[in-house]
Amino acid sequence: MNIELRFFASLREALDTSQETVDLTPRVETVGALRTYLRERGGAWADALAQGRSLRMACNQLMASDDTPLTEGCEVAFFPPVTGG
Repeated sequence: MNIELRFFASLREALDTSQETVDLTPRVETVGALRTYLRERGGAWADALAQGRSLRMACNQLMASDDTPLTEGCEVAFFPPVTGG
């Protein structure tokens, strides 16, 4: 399944990217599983997306929780709880 990723504010800076297209394995079916999958990259990814770190997530521009399902071609955004203009 291919999805579009977007990263904003301090996450964008920590990961040195604002967007990416990824081809996910079948085991990654939810936004929470995606966060875990990305953390497994290690380094800055593990730190920026760490469990317990306060992050907001959106799927197709709607606020998402860990159990929000992913669909082919969806857009998932990660951002800190407060962002500025």
